[in-house]
Amino acid sequence: TVKVTMLSATAAVRGVARRSALLSTARNASTLVVAEHADGKLGASTLNVVTAAKALGGDVAVLVAGSGAKGVAAEAAKVDGVTTVLAAEDAAYDHALAESMTNLISELQGSKSFSHIFLAATNEGKNIAPRLSAKLDVSPLSEILEVLGEDTFKRPMYAGNAIATVKSNDPVKIATVRTTAFDKAATEGGSGAVEDVSGPGDAGLTKWISDEVAKSDRPDLASAEIVVAGGRGMKNGENFQMLYDLADTLGGAAVGASRAAVDAGYVPNELQIGQTGKVIAPNLYIGVGISGAIQHLAGMKDSKTIVSINKDPEAPIAQVSDIF
Repeated sequence: TVKVTMLSATAAVRGVARRSALLSTARNASTLVVAEHADGKLGASTLNVVTAAKALGGDVAVLVAGSGAKGVAAEAAKVDGVTTVLAAEDAAYDHALAESMTNLISELQGSKSFSHIFLAATNEGKNIAPRLSAKLDVSPLSEILEVLGEDTFKRPMYAGNAIATVKSNDPVKIATVRTTAFDKAATEGGSGAVEDVSGPGDAGLTKWISDEVAKSDRPDLASAEIVVAGGRGMKNGENFQMLYDLADTLGGAAVGASRAAVDAGYVPNELQIGQTGKVIAPNLYIGVGISGAIQHLAGMKDSKTIVSINKDPEAPIAQVSDIF
């Protein structure tokens, strides 16, 4: 009886020690979130990345770099869960060129020793993360979907047909975050301190020339609550007007397309949804004339409700549809 009691006590002590170690790890964890911003406003994707960073349980710092950084930093400081905001007010970091941003982040890493560096899995984040990882000599984790621990994450493989659980032993974990997998952090409730920082400035390796952005009165496809998408079954670009009319009837939904429709010239490529287009997770997705190729499903299967309009009962999209 005594032996059993002693073993139980030992197990209890070990349990307490294990929990203490986990709490200590959470307290020691510190994550740098590289913010995106435009027109003096914090990018919506940054809020999703902050949520991912909060899941680690440690301090969350947000880096805002470029012209107008101080104004955006004040906005970022109010985000729930943000501990510190680093403001690098320097035009050299406008347009987030990977070469200049990598030098800035690696210099901050040298002085502050973050345990994690998170970026949104957007064009901007995907451009910076590989170069930064190479500079810091670590392996990047791409498009994480879930944070299981300080060093363990879930990420998609094979166009989302498999979900891998990966563990990183690198001293600093650099990851891009699939924003549709995490809720947006609240924009109020935080009281982060703003700290001015500086870096090496322009790396002088690349030069920004111009942005060609398609302007639309419709919601942004990546963040829209309702999306109406068309595929090859629409037959031609003129028939997409029916989808625009439906989107208007639904209160101003976003309109997207499959790669097949884009390749056929029905609509411009900024409407493409899929592995090589935009990854979306609206509350309602309506697909019209879309069979559901693997690369398209990878970009929309996380939608809350999926409605498909298709005459082919064997279409792959039927397997993920709520209403078909």
